[in-house]
Amino acid sequence: MITAIILIALLGVLAYFRAPVLAWTVGIAAWLAGLPYLCGATPSIAVWAVFAVIAAVLNLTFLRRLVFTGPVFGVFRKITPAMSQTEQEAINAGTVWWDRDLFSGKPDFKRLLSFPDPKLTAEEQAFLDGPTEELCAMIDDWKITHETKDLSEEAWQFIKDKGFLGMIVKKQYGGLEFSNYAHAKVVTKIATRGGTAAVSVMVPNSLGPGELLQHYGTDAQKDYYLPRLAKGLEIPCFALTSPSAGSDAGSIPDYGYVCRGSYTDPRTGEHHENVIGIRVSWEKRWITLAPVATILGLAFKLYDPEHLLGDKEDIGITCALVPTEHVGVSIGRRHYPGGAAFMNGPTWGRDVFIPIDWVIGGRDYCGQGWRMLVECLSVGRCISLPAMSVASGKLATFVTGAYARIRDQFGLPIGKFEGVDEAMARIGGYTYQMESAQDLALTGLDIGEKPSVLSAVLKYHNTERMRKTLNDALDVHGGKAVVLGPRNYLARAYQAIPIAITVEGANILTRSMIIYGQGAIRCHPFVLREMRAAMDNDLKEFDAAITGHINFVISNKVRAFWLGLTGAAFTGSPVSGPTARYYKQVTRLSSAFALLSDMAMFSLGGSLKFREKLSARLGDMLSGLYIATASLKRFERDGAPEEDLALVRWAVESALYDAQQAMHGFLANLPNRPLAWALRRVIFPWGLTLQAPSDHLGTQVARLMMAPGASRDRLTRGMYLPQSESDPVGVLPHALQATLETEPIEQKLRKLTRDGKLKALTHRERLDEALAAGVISQTEFDAVTRARKLKRDVIMVDDFDMTMTHHDDKLLERHIF
Repeated sequence: MITAIILIALLGVLAYFRAPVLAWTVGIAAWLAGLPYLCGATPSIAVWAVFAVIAAVLNLTFLRRLVFTGPVFGVFRKITPAMSQTEQEAINAGTVWWDRDLFSGKPDFKRLLSFPDPKLTAEEQAFLDGPTEELCAMIDDWKITHETKDLSEEAWQFIKDKGFLGMIVKKQYGGLEFSNYAHAKVVTKIATRGGTAAVSVMVPNSLGPGELLQHYGTDAQKDYYLPRLAKGLEIPCFALTSPSAGSDAGSIPDYGYVCRGSYTDPRTGEHHENVIGIRVSWEKRWITLAPVATILGLAFKLYDPEHLLGDKEDIGITCALVPTEHVGVSIGRRHYPGGAAFMNGPTWGRDVFIPIDWVIGGRDYCGQGWRMLVECLSVGRCISLPAMSVASGKLATFVTGAYARIRDQFGLPIGKFEGVDEAMARIGGYTYQMESAQDLALTGLDIGEKPSVLSAVLKYHNTERMRKTLNDALDVHGGKAVVLGPRNYLARAYQAIPIAITVEGANILTRSMIIYGQGAIRCHPFVLREMRAAMDNDLKEFDAAITGHINFVISNKVRAFWLGLTGAAFTGSPVSGPTARYYKQVTRLSSAFALLSDMAMFSLGGSLKFREKLSARLGDMLSGLYIATASLKRFERDGAPEEDLALVRWAVESALYDAQQAMHGFLANLPNRPLAWALRRVIFPWGLTLQAPSDHLGTQVARLMMAPGASRDRLTRGMYLPQSESDPVGVLPHALQATLETEPIEQKLRKLTRDGKLKALTHRERLDEALAAGVISQTEFDAVTRARKLKRDVIMVDDFDMTMTHHDDKLLERHIF
C-alpha cells in the first residue's frame, strides 16, 4: 500500500511540474530500485526488461520515431483537415501573447504584472485635454442624428485641421503618430459625447487605407497619400463587404482581371496609354465614409487570364487605392444605420480600369490582400469598437449612478432598491471589465504585439457587455430613457447597439468560430507545430511536438484534478491579500481549460470546427480567463486601492463564474458521453464550486456608483464631462451634489410633515411654510429650492408640438412646481 502511494505521489509530482521524459525515467527507475527497501519485494528481470524497453523507446529519438511517432505521423497526416488559403492566412495573422499563457494551463502571473502600464505622453494628454474636449463641446448628438443627419461643417473642418484623421500616421508624413492607447482614449472620449463623431474619427485610423499604406504601401504611395490623409485633404474609406459575401471573404463577388488599357489620372490630369492595369467591377455596401470619401480602398478577387503578371491565373484577393473622382467610380448615396448618422453607404463600378501601381504595395502585393486585411484587423479590432463599448459603459455608469441617487420613489433613492442595485452592479462591473480587457490588449499593441485572438475576444465581449450595460441603464431610467429628445442621453447609444454587434465580424460568427477557431491553433503550445509538421512532412518536428503534447495533456489532467480537489489552495499567487485567491482560481481553470481543449480536439478531430456551439463555449472559457486576469492587472495598475475592491471582486468573480459555466455546458453537450463523465470527475470533483458575485457585493458596487468619490472617478475617467447645468449630462453632478447636501433638510421637512407641523398641500408651499416658521434658514431654503430645480431638470423628458418639430423649454418653466 505504501509503495503504491509513493508511486502515485511520484507520478503526480512529475506530471504536475511537467517533468521531461528523462526525469520520468529516472524517477520510476528509482522507485523500482527502492522496492526492496520499501516492501521487501525485488522487481524481477522481466519487469526491469519491460521498463528498459519502454524507457529506450521514449528516450532514444530514432527508436521513438520508428516505433511510435512515425506511425502516428502517418495517421495524423491523413486525418488532419486541409485548410483553405483564407483560413491559413487568418491563422497566421497577428501574434499570440498573454492568450498563450492562458492556453498553457500555467499562466505566468509575474509576467502579466510586469507588462508596462499603458500611459499617455504629454503630447497625447494635451490632445485629449485640448482638441478632443473642444470637439466634444461642438457635438449636439440630437441635432446630428435627428435633424442634420451629419456633423456640422465646423466640426468636420475641426476634425481635419486638428489631425484627428491622422492619429496613426507617422510624424514624418505629418501625422500625430499616437500610441494605440492614446488612439483608443480619444475615440472613447468622443464616443461618450456622440457616436457619429466617434465613428467618423475612428474609421480612418482603423482598418483602411492609412493603416494598410503604412504597413504595405510603396514609397510613392506613402509619400503622396499619408500627408494628405494626415491633414484631412483626403477622406478615406475601405470597401470590403459585398451584399452576398458578408463575413466570408472567400466569396467576394467583386473581381478584376489584368489587362492593358488607358486612363486619365484624376489627381494630375495626365493621360496614360497602353499600360498594364486591372479592369475591376464591384458592388459594395455598408461602407463607412463612402458617401464623402475622396480615396477608396477596394478589395476584390484578381485574375490574370493573359498571364501578364506571371504563370498564375487566379491571383487572389487584392487591395487597391482608387480616387473616387476616377471615371467609373460611383459613390454619393448613403445608408442610415440608426442611432448614429455617420456617413455610410454603397459604392459600385463596372469595368473600371486602374493602373497596376494603384494596388496597395504595388505589383508585388497583388493577391496579398486577405493577409494584409486580417493582419491589420487584429490591431483595429482591439481599438475602435472596444473603445466605443467602453465609452457606453462609462456613460451608463456615470448617468445611471447619478440618476439612481437623485431620483426617488416611496421616499428612497431608486438606487437603494435591491432590484435596481442588481442592474447597477452589472453596469459598473461590466464597465470595469471592458476597460480592463481593452487596456491590457492595448499594452500588447504598444509593445509590438498584434494579438489576433484577443482582438476577437475584445470585439465580441466588449460589444456584448455594451449591449447589457445599456439595457440595464435603460431599465433603471425607465420613462426617462423611453422618450426621444435632447434630454435623452442614452437613446442614441442604445439605438446604435446593432452596429457594433454586426460590423468587423458579426458577434455570432466571432464567438462561435473565430475566438477558439484561431485560438486553439495559434495559442496552443503544440497544435500548430503538429499541423505545420504534417503539411511540411517533417517527422523530426512532429516527434518533438507530439511528445511535448502528450506530456502537456498528462500534466493538465493531473493539475486540473489536484487543483480542483484542493480548491487551488496550495498553488502560488503573485500577490497577497484579498485578490490572491483569484489568481489561484485562474490557474485552476486554466489547467481545466487546457485539458478540455485537448480532449475536444482528440474526441472530435477536424469536425470540431463545425461544432460551433462547443467551439463557442471553449472560446467563452478563454475569454473569461482573459477578462479576469485583465481585471486583476488593472487593479494592481491602479495601486490596488481598497475602495475598488468591490469592483475588482465583482469583475473577476463574474468572469470566472462565466468560464466555469462554459465548462459545465461543454461537458453537458460533448458527444462522447463516457469521456465527458470522466472529465467532469477530474475537473469538478466537488461539483461547480464557483459562485456568481453575491447580492451584497453587487450592492457595494451600486453604492460606489451613486456617491462622488475616487472609485466612481476611476470608473468613469476619460469620458467627456460637460460643465453646464443646461446640458442633460452636465447637470447630473450638480444635481447629485445638491441632492446629497440637502438630504438632511428634506428629511427634516418630511418628519415635520408627518408630525403635522407642516400642513400645506404641496412641496413648495410646505417649504415656504417652514421658512416662515423659522424651521429652516434662508440659506437652507435657497439650497433646497436649487436642488429641487436641478432634480427636476434631471428627471424631465422632452415634449414637442403636435407636428413633432418644435421643442420649447420655456413652456416647462410654467409648471416647475
